[in-house]
Amino acid sequence: MSRPTTLLPSAGKPRPKPPNAGKGRVKGVPNRVTVEFRETVQRLLDDNRENVAKWIAQIAEGAPEVKVRGKVIHAARPPDPSGALLRLSMLADYAAPKLSRTEQVGEGGGPLTIVIRKET
Repeated sequence: MSRPTTLLPSAGKPRPKPPNAGKGRVKGVPNRVTVEFRETVQRLLDDNRENVAKWIAQIAEGAPEVKVRGKVIHAARPPDPSGALLRLSMLADYAAPKLSRTEQVGEGGGPLTIVIRKET
């Protein structure tokens, strides 16, 4: 058998808003941590510009087998130009913001009409 429920005195009343409600980040302003992360990656890329270029070239051109005292410490890697391009594009995501895709349409979603006027 179930017991009847009793409502608390505040039930049904709207709760008051916290004192700092609505004082958050303004829309469109990036998160501070995100900005700091992007700046850190950008600084890392700037400081290692020559190394990054060398690493990308090594991926694209491949690398020979490396032996020390007859023991292979690094296996040979075949050339991988597409892998180098992929890694370069991955780094670019952190160095430059991604652009959103937009579509321009005319009235009612139809074709876009462009009028060029020559002023005389």
